[in-house]
This record gives sequence, structure tokens and C-alpha cells, in this order.
Amino acid sequence: MTTAYLSHYKCEKHKIDPEHPESPFRLGAIQDRLISGQLLDYLTLIDAQAVELEHLYDTHSRNYVDHIISSAPLEGMIELDAETVMTPHSLNAALYAAGAVVQAVDLVMDKKVENAFCAVRPPGHHAEYAKSMGFCFFNNVAVGAQYAITHHGLERIAIVDFDVHHGNGTEDIFQGNRNVLFASSYQHPFYPYSDPGESHDNIIHIPLEAGTNGETFRMAMSNQLLSALDAFRPELIMISAGFDAHKEDSLGQLRLGADDYAWITDQLVVAADKHCDGKIVSVLEGGYHLDALGRAAFQHIRSLMKLR
Repeated sequence: MTTAYLSHYKCEKHKIDPEHPESPFRLGAIQDRLISGQLLDYLTLIDAQAVELEHLYDTHSRNYVDHIISSAPLEGMIELDAETVMTPHSLNAALYAAGAVVQAVDLVMDKKVENAFCAVRPPGHHAEYAKSMGFCFFNNVAVGAQYAITHHGLERIAIVDFDVHHGNGTEDIFQGNRNVLFASSYQHPFYPYSDPGESHDNIIHIPLEAGTNGETFRMAMSNQLLSALDAFRPELIMISAGFDAHKEDSLGQLRLGADDYAWITDQLVVAADKHCDGKIVSVLEGGYHLDALGRAAFQHIRSLMKLR
């Protein structure tokens, strides 16, 4: 089993303020845990490259992409919306985050690695076709999925999002798209206040009440996700890997533990082995309690490496 670990940690300067939860320390927490757990040396380490604009234009509105690029400040900070703040380094970070996912798709589809984890920020799953939201500028996992469709000719991509927040941006981009099955588990009601009753045939909502523990999470994913993956027979599985549903993360009220992230990853690895020769591209989304993030991401990556 060869797992690639793609990151732009070394060039990461997108820092809003020391107290903001979406900080560069998130990537450091994951890398530190991989080092202390003696996993980092067994991963294929790859420095992310900036995405080509054509891949952003394939996923987002051209006017929106151009607006984000032209809005980048030379100094200070600007608010794109109530939650999404841009500094002089934000655009660079966002371009590298999306670029890492495109690289990961190439690596997996060209069989240079079996699967990949993209340790990137800012996150992306709230970014809609033409709208920034929730710390997100470009929808990293959507850019990678659309690239896999456009450049690798894939017809069935499954995207599984287990962040504490609904992946509204990914749904907005792919709703009604027969090439993509999108499943999102999330706390409800909670930001971004999606309506699980309004959906499309290719979208699976898995709303969870505040306080939901790992046992209930596992039951919901087993009942609503796993059989759908078997029916869809994906040629590639992509993961929006948000770790803010962890019980120690104050941004949500779900009660998952690191072992629950290992469990869902194990299930997705089994599905990938069954349907698409193990092809998985996982992309970091949320996770803001640094110690919990490090532990949960460690278990997620360990499961991708099949170290059980």
C-alpha cells in the first residue's frame, strides 16, 4: 500500500489572526502527530503545486474565480463574507490547496500511489459555484472531482463528506450531476443550515442531531452510505475529511472519537478496493482542536495505509 501525503505546509502563510480557528497550526498539528507516531517516513511526501486556472474555471463560475483573484489584498485583511477573510497570503494558499488535489488525482489515476491525503488549507467544501462561504474560497474536492471527469474521463466519482458541517458548496456544484454521488454527514440544524429535505437523486444527506456519538454515526453511515456506494460502483472515491465532529472540537456538538474516523475510513477503503482498485483521494476540511485534529487525522491516514 502506497499513500501519498500532499501538503503546502512549508509555504503556508495564510494567517488571519492567532485566535482564529482556521490557522496554519492545523497543518503543523497533523504533521507533528505523524512524526511522533512514526508514520511520516512511510508516506510518499509531495509538495503541492498551485492549481492551473483552467481547472478552477471548470468548477466555478469564471467571474467568481476572477473576482477572488482580483480581491486579494496587498496588505491588511478584507472580508469576502461574514466568515471568510482574505489576507495577502490567502489567495496563494487557496491556489496551492486546490492544486494539491489535482496532483493527487493524477497520482492515483496514473497508479503511482494507491491513495492520497491532501493536508491543505483553507478548506473548500462550503465554496459554492459562485460564492465563498465558511473559510472557503475554492472548493478543493470539487475541483479535483471535476478534473478527474474532464481529464481522466471518469464517469462515476463518489464524494464522502464527514465534516461536522454540511458540504453545501460541493452539493451546489454537483447537484443533478449523474457523474457524481455526493454524501454528507453533518450536525443538523447547524451552519450552513442546509435543508436535508431538499435534494437531488445524486445527493445523500445524513443529518445528525447535536450530541450524536460514534455508535449512532456508524449506524447512520452503514444504513445510508455503504449500500449506496455499492449501487453506484465508483471509479474513484474522494473524501472531504473534516475532523471537527470530534467530541473535543468546540466548533460543533457531535461526539465522535478518533476511532470513529478510523472506522469510516476503513469502510471507504473496503469500498474502494471492491469497486475502483483502492483509488481514494482524501482532502482535509475542518478540524480546529489541534490535538484532536492530529489524533483523528493520524487514524484516518493510518487506515488509508491499511495499518490495522
